[in-house]
Amino acid sequence: MTGHIRDLTRTMTGQYVISLQVDGDPRELCEKLKDAQIDIEIKKHRQKRSLDANAYAWVLIGKIAEEMHVDRAEVYREAIRAIGGTNTIVCVPDKAVETLLDGWKSKGMGWQTETMPSKIKGCTNVVLYYGSSTYDTRQMSLLIDHLVQDAKALGIETMTPQELEAMLGQHHAA
Repeated sequence: MTGHIRDLTRTMTGQYVISLQVDGDPRELCEKLKDAQIDIEIKKHRQKRSLDANAYAWVLIGKIAEEMHVDRAEVYREAIRAIGGTNTIVCVPDKAVETLLDGWKSKGMGWQTETMPSKIKGCTNVVLYYGSSTYDTRQMSLLIDHLVQDAKALGIETMTPQELEAMLGQHHAA
């Protein structure tokens, strides 16, 4: 659900009350969860990627893979590693590295890992790449821009900048 924080007050017992204005009808949710202990997560809203953008990314991946005579998965994984802002680096105890790698990769084709030595004894640095299913509009735009550049370098026809802009719902600076 999306909305806005409207007010923050403090009760006489020292507890805080957050008032929210929500987009949509929360009555059923409130009835179902009233008086129950709940988990709460509030975060800044980010526009999700469009399904059109995802479909276009896979069209480009397919054309690039065909032109290069490689597997689509290879093109997809390379593109994910090539763009910035879609990974996290964590320091992991050596004995837990294989479990983390296996669990992370099991999330999907784009969920990749790399390892490198850590300065901390008994630990390994692990780079965790997120699959595109988690990407917001900006990240999906970066992925498509990368794929478009690869496609153009191979002589593959792509959408015009105007068509891309309309599909991504963004206004790129000219």
